[in-house]
Order: sequence, then structure tokens, then C-alpha cells
Amino acid sequence: MGMTITEKILASHAGKDKVKPGELINVRLDLVLGNDVTAPIAIREFKKIGMKKVFNKNKVALVPDHYTPNKDIKSAEQAKILRDFSNEQGIINYFEIGRMGIEHALLPELGLVLPGDAVIGADSHTCTYGALGAFSTGVGSTDLAAGMATGEVWLKVPSTIKFIYKGKLNKWVSGKDLILYTIGKIGVDGALYKSMEFTGEVIESLSIDNRFTIANMAIEAGGKNGIIEPDETTLAYVKERARRDFKVYKSDDDAEYERVYEYNADDIEPQVAFPHLPSNTKGISETGNVKIDQVVIGSCTNGRLEDLRIAAEILKDKKVHKDIRLIVIPATQKIYKQAISEGLVDIFVDAEAAVSTPTCGPCLGGHMGILAEGERALATTNRNFVGRMGHPKSEVYLCNPAVAAASAILGRIASPKEIVGSG
Repeated sequence: MGMTITEKILASHAGKDKVKPGELINVRLDLVLGNDVTAPIAIREFKKIGMKKVFNKNKVALVPDHYTPNKDIKSAEQAKILRDFSNEQGIINYFEIGRMGIEHALLPELGLVLPGDAVIGADSHTCTYGALGAFSTGVGSTDLAAGMATGEVWLKVPSTIKFIYKGKLNKWVSGKDLILYTIGKIGVDGALYKSMEFTGEVIESLSIDNRFTIANMAIEAGGKNGIIEPDETTLAYVKERARRDFKVYKSDDDAEYERVYEYNADDIEPQVAFPHLPSNTKGISETGNVKIDQVVIGSCTNGRLEDLRIAAEILKDKKVHKDIRLIVIPATQKIYKQAISEGLVDIFVDAEAAVSTPTCGPCLGGHMGILAEGERALATTNRNFVGRMGHPKSEVYLCNPAVAAASAILGRIASPKEIVGSG
């Protein structure tokens, strides 16, 4: 019996010829990631166990992005812990304000994560890098401390669920809709501690930005990791960024899967996840008249250049509804600069949106768009739990950038077709 791509990567990094689901292994790591929320705890534990040096100063990345630019004294102190530790350790991959970006967009952009890598990060959306054919998963701060100290992580090999997408995407349907649709079908625990392998002709046709979006939200179905086999699209992205050699893995034809799901993209329209779970999804034709107060376009899920281009296409020569606050957050400085040079930022500002420097900000209720009691936000982010963006009695709805832009114009959850038609 063959192995899946996830099993092959884990076997290679465990020094084994073969691994099987349920097996406990030590995995050598190519990168260990922390941010301004999780890394301070890890740094404290790292020092508590008497460690003096990280296992490899080139394989630890620290990115202050959640509450940055610092919103208050406590967040400033959190960021300072990362800054001081990076200086003490000589960590190469520390990214301060002005050079940083949202971590899960920044690291691939810089070529720090590559196909075949094994990566852990003390952030649940570390699974994003599976879009490049890497095994990447979120861990707790104590596991991050151990990873920084030893360069290894101890884990159980997950079994794999295969998701096959056939047909062709409809207009205004994106990777965000595919993953929301999937989570809606299997539930928030439908892939609990499983590897989610995304494949099929629709996946092969997707841009790398859309693939990042899909892998990013694997955790919202409980997945241990999400992964897409590298192809020409992947290699075109990584070859101009790679700083080191990498290895491409693919699943064997006789690999064993726990389950296989097949979906026809022809049946999928833009999706909206209603409060208070990413699995509470409805097609845009079923959403009804839901008025909103705020729209957020950004995050590690949908703050990439393609996302901004789509939003700008809809917002061009239009105005944000008078009752709506539209916040646009490019995911990295490079994306921000490209959005400026392409005139996208002009479109957003002319539409009366607020454009922010890269930050996680409102996604986790950090800053840059906190909700008051009774307010509703429509966001291209990845979670809509109770109190996720602010007051426990506020509501968050999730969607793709096209739906977000159209809704910002109309003041209610709306299909892009209402603004620009089907063409």
C-alpha cells in the first residue's frame, strides 16, 4: 500500500521509509513560527527549561502581526518580547513593522516555506502552507518552545481525507467558496485531526492565492493540516522565491484514504457563513436581506493581491453605502505596494474605504475594526465565533472578496451580480 503526500513528508522528516496513520513520530522541522500573541509564552517556557540558544537561528521565524501596529501598552510589551529575543538569539527571520506582513502571507511570499517542508507555528492557520505542498500545522505555545529548542515536534500521523472537486467554477466563485461549501457539508469537526487533501480539476485550475485560502481554512473543519500536491502553478510561484532546495512529494496511486468526498463545482455559488460557525453556510441566493454595519477585506485568508483586485473591480467608480464602514487590509507590504502601483488603493479610497497597513487587526477582534453590541460585520476572514470581532452580542458573517465588495456598496449581504452582472 502506498502513502499520501502528507505521510511521505512526515516519513521523510522522521527518518523513516514509511509511516501509517496513528503512529507517533518525532518530526524534524524546516521552520518554527511564532507571533506576538503566542511567542511570548513560548519564549518564557524556552527560558524556563534553561535553553540558551534556539536550534537554528535561520529556521525560527517571529512575526508580530496580530496587534500591530501596537494598539496599547500590553500589545507593545508583547511585541518587545519578540524583538528582544530575536536580537538575543540573532534570529534572521524577524519582521518588524514596515517590513512585516500577516505571517501566513509573508512567509510564502519570502520563500521561507517550500514544497515538502515540515512546519509548525503557534497559530492555528499555519495550515496555510499546505497550498505549496508542505506539511504545516498549528501547535500550542509550549510545543513552539520545544520546537525552538530542539527543531523537532512529536505528533501522531493523521489519516487523510481526500476532497475531489470536479466541473468548473461559476463566475464570482473562488477558493473561499469551495472551502466554505466543504466545511458546510462536513461540519467544523468533520476532519478532526485529519489531513485534508484537496485535488481534482477545479483545484488544478486555481491560482496560488486561491489555494492558500483553501488550505488556510482546513483548521475550520478540524483538520490537522490541509494540503495540495505541487504542480506547475506551485513551482512557478516558489521557484522565483526559494532560498534553498526543496523536494516535491505526491500521493501514490494506491495510497489509502479514510474517506473520499467528491463535489461538483457547477453546483456551488458564492457562499456566506452565518453566525456563529464557519460551517453555518448558505449560498448567496439563500441569504435573504441581511443588513450589515461593517465589511472587512483582508486577513491571512483573503488579503492577497488577487483578492484586492477582485474587490477593486467591483468597487471601481462606486461608493460604499453610507451606513457601512469598509476596511481593506493588504496582507503584506509587498501586496500593499503593488496595490498602490496598480491603482487599487485609489479605487478603495475613492469609494470611501479605509485602507490599513498589514495587520491581523479586526480578524480576531484585536483592533482596526472592533464591533459594538448588536453590530454585524461581513468579512473575508476565517472565523465567526461568538465575540470574534468584538462584543459577544455582535455577529460576523464570512464570504469571499467579491461578495464583500458588493455588500459594502449595497449595505446588505449581496451577490456581485447585483453590481456588475454575471459577465
